[in-house]
Amino acid sequence: MKIFYKTSATATGGRDGHTQVDDSSIGFDLVSFQNESDKHGTNPEQLFAMGYAACFDSAMNHIAPTLGLKPTKSSTSVAVGIGQKADGAFGLDLDISITVAGLDEEEARKLITRAHEVCPYSNAIRGNVDVRLHVNLIQTFNL
Repeated sequence: MKIFYKTSATATGGRDGHTQVDDSSIGFDLVSFQNESDKHGTNPEQLFAMGYAACFDSAMNHIAPTLGLKPTKSSTSVAVGIGQKADGAFGLDLDISITVAGLDEEEARKLITRAHEVCPYSNAIRGNVDVRLHVNLIQTFNL
């Protein structure tokens, strides 16, 4: 695989610690999703949701011209759940909601399916995380 970009981050203290990109451009105090204290911060699932949403939306923008599609607007929301599997391991569960304007339902589904095939986040979790894709169309009207 030809690598186009690589970055690194370091976390200390686990879910109740701190994580930061190694070039110091961004960092977050972390709190567990079970946080019951007054400590403020974010959790790894939120960070994953933000990265996945941005990556998936970018994949749609990248792939649309290759399919001859011209959506006028799109947004992607990713809901990340975490739970314990039957074997005791922990796993993620995802709902990806894509809102698209300027396409009919068939075109939107074609775009989203193809984006899910090329998105690096989708490829990283394929086969080991439950993912549901949801399509929301914005109808545009010419007056």
